[in-house]
Amino acid sequence: MQFRPVPLRGDTIELTPYQPSDFEDVCAAALSAPEIFRFMPVRIATRADVEERMSVASALAEKEMGTVFVTRRRDTGMVIGSTACLVTDRAHGRIEIGFTWLIPSAQRSGANTEAKSLQLGHCFETVAAVRVEFKTDARNLRSRAALARIGATEEGTLRSHMICWDGHRRDSVYFSVIDAEWPSVRTRLEGLSKTGGSVQR
Repeated sequence: MQFRPVPLRGDTIELTPYQPSDFEDVCAAALSAPEIFRFMPVRIATRADVEERMSVASALAEKEMGTVFVTRRRDTGMVIGSTACLVTDRAHGRIEIGFTWLIPSAQRSGANTEAKSLQLGHCFETVAAVRVEFKTDARNLRSRAALARIGATEEGTLRSHMICWDGHRRDSVYFSVIDAEWPSVRTRLEGLSKTGGSVQR
């Protein structure tokens, strides 16, 4: 199971593998609304913070262990966020989708619904994943509701799972979609797209 850095294109957004030339646009988007990182375990408040988070992209790509994507609007090319796929266990076909964020103007627009559909489709149909997992801060009720809405199964809570940058002991709630469930989840996501429904993180 190899995760090569390839672009994923939808109707309204595209996910492109992060390149150093994207940094200024990504940094400007990320720092425009620091409140969107309230539930992230790491601090995102400065250029150095953004640079540190995006620095993992090249290592993941070289090892074919995942991709850090830049989320852009297709009509304007504007950077509206980022998301990542990480192979957590190659032998057992496990991939995690995480570190997903969108600027406020792109939230409730359907962008994240489309991004999830593109990522899950790539994981199951191209990379041949067995399981795709998500984890979120137990306090992030919007994220938990969004993951349930796409058909991901809530599996449980890992208590005091992470110590956040501000000292908070985070409980992480895990969700997953497995390969046998992907056809029904895909249909569900297609339905959300057709009705204008949105999935927010």
